[in-house]
Amino acid sequence: MLTNDLNDNFYEHIKPRLYQRVGRELRSAHYVLDIGCGNCALAGYLSETYGQKVTGIDISSDNFPDKRKISKDWPLVRCVRRSASRLNFIQDETIDAVVMFWSLHEMNDPKAVLQQVYDTLKYGGKVLVVEFPRNSLAQKLWNENYYNSNELTASLRKAGFKDIQAKRIEHRQILWVSGYHGTN
Repeated sequence: MLTNDLNDNFYEHIKPRLYQRVGRELRSAHYVLDIGCGNCALAGYLSETYGQKVTGIDISSDNFPDKRKISKDWPLVRCVRRSASRLNFIQDETIDAVVMFWSLHEMNDPKAVLQQVYDTLKYGGKVLVVEFPRNSLAQKLWNENYYNSNELTASLRKAGFKDIQAKRIEHRQILWVSGYHGTN
Protein backbone atom coordinates (compact mmCIF):
# COMPACT_ATOMS: atom_id res chain seq x y z
CA MET A 1 0.00 0.00 0.00
CA LEU A 2 1.29 3.44 -0.94
CA THR A 3 1.19 6.44 1.40
CA ASN A 4 -1.12 9.39 0.71
CA ASP A 5 1.81 11.39 -0.67
CA LEU A 6 3.00 8.55 -2.91
CA ASN A 7 -0.07 7.14 -4.59
CA ASP A 8 -0.60 5.90 -8.15
CA ASN A 9 -1.29 9.49 -9.32
CA PHE A 10 1.80 10.92 -7.65
CA TYR A 11 3.72 11.63 -10.86
CA GLU A 12 0.79 13.24 -12.66
CA HIS A 13 0.13 15.32 -9.55
CA ILE A 14 3.68 16.71 -9.40
CA LYS A 15 4.18 17.20 -13.16
CA PRO A 16 2.92 20.85 -13.22
CA ARG A 17 5.25 21.70 -10.34
CA LEU A 18 8.15 20.04 -12.15
CA TYR A 19 7.36 21.97 -15.36
CA GLN A 20 7.51 25.20 -13.34
CA ARG A 21 10.82 24.17 -11.82
CA VAL A 22 12.25 23.26 -15.25
CA GLY A 23 11.09 26.63 -16.55
CA ARG A 24 12.73 28.54 -13.72
CA GLU A 25 15.97 26.62 -14.13
CA LEU A 26 16.13 27.14 -17.91
CA ARG A 27 14.48 30.58 -18.10
CA SER A 28 17.57 32.36 -19.47
CA ALA A 29 17.88 29.97 -22.42
CA HIS A 30 16.66 31.33 -25.74
CA TYR A 31 16.72 28.05 -27.72
CA VAL A 32 15.80 24.84 -25.88
CA LEU A 33 15.87 21.25 -27.07
CA ASP A 34 13.35 18.92 -25.37
CA ILE A 35 14.46 15.32 -25.92
CA GLY A 36 11.77 12.70 -25.44
CA CYS A 37 9.09 15.39 -25.68
CA GLY A 38 6.09 13.06 -25.99
CA ASN A 39 3.08 15.29 -26.67
CA CYS A 40 5.25 18.47 -26.48
CA ALA A 41 3.42 19.73 -23.38
CA LEU A 42 6.66 20.81 -21.67
CA ALA A 43 7.85 22.48 -24.89
CA GLY A 44 4.53 24.33 -25.08
CA TYR A 45 4.80 25.39 -21.44
CA LEU A 46 8.33 26.77 -21.93
CA SER A 47 7.27 28.59 -25.08
CA GLU A 48 4.14 30.12 -23.56
CA THR A 49 5.65 31.01 -20.21
CA TYR A 50 9.17 32.12 -21.15
CA GLY A 51 8.91 32.90 -24.87
CA GLN A 52 11.54 30.29 -25.67
CA LYS A 53 12.06 28.65 -29.03
CA VAL A 54 11.76 24.94 -28.34
CA THR A 55 12.41 21.94 -30.54
CA GLY A 56 10.89 18.75 -29.19
CA ILE A 57 12.24 15.40 -30.35
CA ASP A 58 10.61 12.02 -29.85
CA ILE A 59 10.56 8.75 -31.78
CA SER A 60 7.22 7.66 -30.37
CA SER A 61 4.10 7.75 -32.47
CA ASP A 62 1.94 7.68 -29.35
CA ASN A 63 0.24 11.02 -28.67
CA PHE A 64 2.69 12.94 -30.88
CA PRO A 65 1.08 16.32 -31.58
CA ASP A 66 -0.38 17.39 -34.90
CA LYS A 67 1.83 19.96 -36.69
CA ARG A 68 -1.10 22.28 -37.37
CA LYS A 69 -2.10 22.27 -33.72
CA ILE A 70 1.48 22.98 -32.66
CA SER A 71 1.93 25.89 -35.07
CA LYS A 72 -1.43 27.36 -34.02
CA ASP A 73 -1.11 26.89 -30.25
CA TRP A 74 2.66 27.25 -29.84
CA PRO A 75 4.23 29.12 -32.79
CA LEU A 76 7.72 28.97 -31.21
CA VAL A 77 7.60 25.17 -30.86
CA ARG A 78 8.74 22.64 -33.44
CA CYS A 79 8.15 18.93 -32.79
CA VAL A 80 10.25 16.46 -34.73
CA ARG A 81 9.78 12.69 -34.86
CA ARG A 82 13.24 11.17 -34.85
CA SER A 83 15.86 9.45 -32.71
CA ALA A 84 17.78 11.53 -30.19
CA SER A 85 20.93 9.56 -30.97
CA ARG A 86 21.18 11.46 -34.27
CA LEU A 87 20.78 15.19 -33.78
CA ASN A 88 22.65 16.02 -37.00
CA PHE A 89 19.72 18.13 -38.20
CA ILE A 90 20.65 20.65 -35.49
CA GLN A 91 23.80 22.67 -36.07
CA ASP A 92 26.43 21.97 -33.42
CA GLU A 93 26.81 24.50 -30.62
CA THR A 94 23.52 26.30 -31.31
CA ILE A 95 21.35 25.15 -28.39
CA ASP A 96 21.29 27.09 -25.10
CA ALA A 97 19.72 24.32 -23.01
CA VAL A 98 18.58 20.71 -23.32
CA VAL A 99 15.97 19.09 -21.11
CA MET A 100 15.26 15.38 -20.90
CA PHE A 101 12.13 14.92 -18.83
CA TRP A 102 11.43 11.31 -17.82
CA SER A 103 13.00 10.09 -21.04
CA LEU A 104 16.68 9.13 -20.75
CA HIS A 105 15.83 5.70 -19.34
CA GLU A 106 13.83 5.04 -22.54
CA MET A 107 16.78 5.67 -24.88
CA ASN A 108 18.40 2.68 -26.62
CA ASP A 109 21.85 4.25 -26.37
CA PRO A 110 21.78 6.90 -23.63
CA LYS A 111 25.55 7.49 -23.82
CA ALA A 112 25.29 8.35 -27.53
CA VAL A 113 22.36 10.66 -26.77
CA LEU A 114 24.32 12.48 -24.07
CA GLN A 115 27.24 12.90 -26.48
CA GLN A 116 24.89 14.31 -29.14
CA VAL A 117 23.43 16.67 -26.53
CA TYR A 118 26.91 17.86 -25.60
CA ASP A 119 27.75 18.52 -29.25
CA THR A 120 24.62 20.58 -29.90
CA LEU A 121 24.97 22.78 -26.81
CA LYS A 122 26.71 26.13 -26.95
CA TYR A 123 29.72 26.60 -24.72
CA GLY A 124 28.27 27.17 -21.26
CA GLY A 125 24.94 25.62 -22.31
CA LYS A 126 23.01 23.60 -19.76
CA VAL A 127 21.64 20.08 -19.76
CA LEU A 128 18.88 19.16 -17.33
CA VAL A 129 17.91 15.53 -16.83
CA VAL A 130 14.74 14.86 -14.85
CA GLU A 131 14.47 11.14 -14.22
CA PHE A 132 12.98 8.51 -11.98
CA PRO A 133 15.67 7.22 -9.63
CA ARG A 134 16.42 3.60 -8.98
CA ASN A 135 14.27 2.09 -6.18
CA SER A 136 11.60 4.77 -6.60
CA LEU A 137 7.84 4.51 -6.71
CA ALA A 138 8.11 4.61 -10.51
CA GLN A 139 10.21 1.46 -10.49
CA LYS A 140 7.61 -0.27 -8.33
CA LEU A 141 4.77 0.90 -10.57
CA TRP A 142 6.31 0.26 -13.99
CA ASN A 143 9.15 -2.19 -13.33
CA GLU A 144 11.64 -0.31 -15.51
CA ASN A 145 15.36 0.23 -14.97
CA TYR A 146 16.40 3.66 -13.75
CA TYR A 147 19.65 5.34 -12.76
CA ASN A 148 21.10 6.28 -9.44
CA SER A 149 22.80 9.67 -8.98
CA ASN A 150 26.33 8.32 -9.35
CA GLU A 151 25.59 6.50 -12.62
CA LEU A 152 23.93 9.51 -14.19
CA THR A 153 26.59 12.00 -13.10
CA ALA A 154 29.32 9.65 -14.37
CA SER A 155 27.57 9.40 -17.76
CA LEU A 156 27.32 13.19 -18.02
CA ARG A 157 30.96 13.60 -17.02
CA LYS A 158 32.04 11.04 -19.63
CA ALA A 159 30.14 13.00 -22.32
CA GLY A 160 32.13 16.11 -21.36
CA PHE A 161 29.77 17.99 -19.04
CA LYS A 162 31.18 20.05 -16.17
CA ASP A 163 29.80 21.38 -12.87
CA ILE A 164 27.39 18.46 -12.60
CA GLN A 165 24.91 18.58 -9.75
CA ALA A 166 22.49 15.83 -8.77
CA LYS A 167 19.77 15.76 -6.15
CA ARG A 168 16.62 13.86 -5.37
CA ILE A 169 13.48 15.94 -5.01
CA GLU A 170 9.73 15.43 -4.50
CA HIS A 171 9.89 12.91 -1.65
CA ARG A 172 13.12 11.61 -3.24
CA GLN A 173 11.07 10.23 -6.16
CA ILE A 174 12.69 12.45 -8.83
CA LEU A 175 16.34 12.58 -9.83
CA TRP A 176 17.26 16.15 -10.88
CA VAL A 177 20.66 16.35 -12.59
CA SER A 178 22.22 19.30 -14.36
CA GLY A 179 25.53 20.01 -16.02
CA TYR A 180 27.19 22.51 -18.35
CA HIS A 181 29.02 22.30 -21.65
CA GLY A 182 32.68 22.75 -20.78
CA THR A 183 35.79 23.18 -22.84
CA ASN A 184 36.73 20.50 -25.31
